[in-house]
Amino acid sequence: MKEDNNLVSRVKRYSKVTTSLTSLATKFAGKKYLNFDLSDQKYAAQITEILGNLKGPLMKVAQLSATIPDLLPEEYARKLAELQSNAPPMSWVFVKRRMKAELGDDWENHFLQFDKEASFAASLGQVHKAKLLNKDKVACKLQYPDMSSAVEADLSQLKIIFKIYSSYNKSIQIREIYKEIEARLKEELDYRLEYKHLKAFRSIHEKNSYIKIPRVYEKVSTNRLLIMEFLEGKKLIEFKKAPQKVRNELAKKLFMAWYYPFYKYGIIHGDPHLGNYSVDKNNNINLFDYGCVRIFPPKFVKGVIDLYFALKEKDNKKIKLAYEVWGFKNIDDKLMNVLNKWALFLYDPILKDEVRRIQDSDSGIYGAKIAGEVHKELKKYGGVKPPREFVFMDRAAVGLGSIFIHLKAEINWYRLFHELIRDFSVTNVEKSQKKALKAAGI
Repeated sequence: MKEDNNLVSRVKRYSKVTTSLTSLATKFAGKKYLNFDLSDQKYAAQITEILGNLKGPLMKVAQLSATIPDLLPEEYARKLAELQSNAPPMSWVFVKRRMKAELGDDWENHFLQFDKEASFAASLGQVHKAKLLNKDKVACKLQYPDMSSAVEADLSQLKIIFKIYSSYNKSIQIREIYKEIEARLKEELDYRLEYKHLKAFRSIHEKNSYIKIPRVYEKVSTNRLLIMEFLEGKKLIEFKKAPQKVRNELAKKLFMAWYYPFYKYGIIHGDPHLGNYSVDKNNNINLFDYGCVRIFPPKFVKGVIDLYFALKEKDNKKIKLAYEVWGFKNIDDKLMNVLNKWALFLYDPILKDEVRRIQDSDSGIYGAKIAGEVHKELKKYGGVKPPREFVFMDRAAVGLGSIFIHLKAEINWYRLFHELIRDFSVTNVEKSQKKALKAAGI
């Protein structure tokens, strides 16, 4: 059954979003004019509930907002971050309607068992555990209704919000950020594409036996329903108090799960947060959710490596060239020094051959303090236009770093990094990337 991106659905979405945003605006006005304390936990919980029930792109943008320093009170950042793994699910009535739309009136005949309660709910869809007729345990990822219309409506609203944000905050030009968010959100709606991404990662990690990627049951999957092998495992958060050796082992595997595809294939899993990983009984990493995947030109990967060595050598000429490869424009000494603060923070764990934690502090979002300092300096400098490639590269690095903080991992990041780039060449990445994408049908 086809679900159109239609005017009626978009108008309904505009109305729902406008009502919800009006509620949010009233609360923010209350802070400004009536001296409400917006950092109060009660208000944070209410606003999180409003955004969570909206689902769709605005909820995902809210998650991203939680990582931007000084944009939201600390309590909001914590609450919004919870939306990544604790979003309000659809009711069973909605689930039945959605399953019928995807597999027909007799959809239940495909299963021996189908859990009514969602095991996981996120911004664009939710997951139900089920059992197929052959007794295979599966995870059914079901997209929420009218998400195509919701994306179009929300992106229109988001463009307005970004224009307002840009009018009073001149530190960053966010046109390219909007384009990147738009492209990735539209891709996330296509579960057939996610299936191809999944196949690409199965090809990439075929020799890394400690990374487990679910196989897809293509015959019962659709554009908005993805039925995958159910991988048993514990949540990463449950390993916070595990022995140091175990936490270090998991951190190394997570490092490889994300950085191996990037440095060897120029491909990243763009949404690394605690909800997208679990650990099986043998301490292997189960890797989920391939909706947000970014494929980079191999020369960009080289730029990331070149920037590392340029920073290590303190060679300003090479540093500027590397930033230009990343996509930054008009790099003068002043801008280079501001960008270097952030780059040195990201590269810091791999600059020295030593065992260490990812950062000194265990508190807050990874990089929040240094990001705040950079943000303030960019305000003084003027409008900087971040390249599209930087948006999810940065997001993914920060997300992964936050996981390493949770695990309190103490490992030699330098050696892991140098092991990955030992045989690097643009030609090798080009060949590997083509091979993986061809295997996936992309």
